[in-house]
Amino acid sequence: MTAADVHRPAPEAAPPPPARAVPGWLRLAWLYLVSRRAPAAVAVLAGLGAVLWASLHWHWDVAGGAAAQQAIPLAIETGAAMVIAVTCYGPFGEPERATGRWLPCLRLAAAVLLTTVAFGALAAGSTAGGLPGGIPALLRNVAGMTGIGLLAAAVLGGALGWAAPLVYLVLAEGALADGATTPWAWPARPPHDLGGALCAGAVLAAGLLVTTVRGARESVRD
Repeated sequence: MTAADVHRPAPEAAPPPPARAVPGWLRLAWLYLVSRRAPAAVAVLAGLGAVLWASLHWHWDVAGGAAAQQAIPLAIETGAAMVIAVTCYGPFGEPERATGRWLPCLRLAAAVLLTTVAFGALAAGSTAGGLPGGIPALLRNVAGMTGIGLLAAAVLGGALGWAAPLVYLVLAEGALADGATTPWAWPARPPHDLGGALCAGAVLAAGLLVTTVRGARESVRD
C-alpha cells in the first residue's frame, strides 16, 4: 500500500448526486393552491361526485315530478360551485397582491383547474345513469353556477362567495317549478338550448375575468 492509496477516498464514501431541484414555478403554484385549500376542495368535489352517483343509482326523489328529479343534481352542482368560490379567498391579502406578479395567472389557473375537476367528478358520478339533461346540462349548470360564485367572491369576499350560488339555486328551483323560459334561468331550459348555454357561459367568462384581474374581495376597504 502506498501513501496515495491512503488518501484515496473509498468508493462508498463518494458524495451522492445532487437531487433535482423542484422548478420554482411549480413550487409557487403548489403553495398558492395549498393557501387556497385546493387539495381539500378536490376531496370535497370528489365526495359530491359520489353523492351524485348514489342519488342517481338509488333514484333519490324529494317530491316526484320532472322538476323534483332535477332538484338533487342541481343542488349538488351548486355545492360544487360554492366550494370553488370559497377557494378564491387566501390568508395573505394585500402583501400577496403587492409581491406576486404571477398572481393573476395563478388565480385563473386555480379557478379553471377546480372547475375542470368539479365537472370531471360530477360527470363520473353521472355514470350511474338517469341524470336529467345529461352531460350538456351538467356542463352548463356547473359553468353558470361557478361563474356566479366567482363574481360573488369579488363583490362579497371569498369567505361569502358561496352565498350567491345558493340564492340562485332557490331561484332556479322556482323557475323549474313554474316552467320559466328566460335563458337566465338556464337550469329550467332544455339541455341543448343555445340561449341558456350562452348565458351560463357568459357568467363563467365574467367570473373568470374578474377573478383573474381583481381576485376575491379581502376587506371593506378593498
